[in-house]
Amino acid sequence: MMKFYTFGFLYNQINQILSFSVMGLNMKLLNFKKLKLPKLKLIRTDPFGNVILLKRALIGMLAVVTYSRFNIVNKLKIEGTEYLMDLPDKNVMFISNHQTYYADVMALYHIFCSVKWRFRNTVRYPIYFLLPRANSYYVAAEETMKDSGLIPKIFSYTGAVTVRRSWRAKGQEVQRGADRHAPEKIQKALEYGWVVNFPQGTTKPYAPVRRGVAHLIKEYNPIVVPVVINGFRRAFDKKGLKYKKRGTTLSVRFKPPIRFDDSYTLDQIQEEIARLIEQEPERSQIFHSSVSSTQAEA
Repeated sequence: MMKFYTFGFLYNQINQILSFSVMGLNMKLLNFKKLKLPKLKLIRTDPFGNVILLKRALIGMLAVVTYSRFNIVNKLKIEGTEYLMDLPDKNVMFISNHQTYYADVMALYHIFCSVKWRFRNTVRYPIYFLLPRANSYYVAAEETMKDSGLIPKIFSYTGAVTVRRSWRAKGQEVQRGADRHAPEKIQKALEYGWVVNFPQGTTKPYAPVRRGVAHLIKEYNPIVVPVVINGFRRAFDKKGLKYKKRGTTLSVRFKPPIRFDDSYTLDQIQEEIARLIEQEPERSQIFHSSVSSTQAEA
């Protein structure tokens, strides 16, 4: 549900984003404590308390900063946005393979904003920076989004639905209880907009689809849009912030939306998701064989 808050609330939100630690010192770029703020209740927020106006501005800013990554330094090839044109504004889950922490999400955000302006299969027209889509979310590992620094805070504010992974922490395999609040948070995001979910929960190729994603689809019955991405692992580092290879062709391919009916079991949903995002275990042999051949030629 959308809520309204005071301008003071907006100032506090900005202050939180622009506050970070440098070498143990708390740095505040803005200090609004001494300002006399108007008490007009005009500030809209999303279900997670993020100010829509500020969120939209941050998405637009990131779009400006990252535009060259997908149009100049590298080339982004997009297919299937015709399937997005008439989707409802909420209860839509995009399921995709995952190659970098941030670049994958940012490319999808560019596409969503471009589609909002009715552009098909392109992000070359930067007019969509002016009024980007704000009701988009993505599921992210809590530890990733809580890294120190300004960039994770900005990315988090633009729509991260953070979950604590039960199988991995700080790069190590672990075994711990599932995040009991994760389904509720993802449900909130689905009730408000589009949600990007990386069902493997890792950037490792051909990792198994997590069972929790099948539970979400079974429980909330969203429209599911499969997405297959490629090239991001070659072009960027693991975080997706630094270049590895310029001039790379990046691809994002959307497949027709589907709905899983009650006849699907959890196992069947997992298998179907892996097939749709082209991450079936049998493909891993082809992938590793291709990598070995490339290394041998080098």
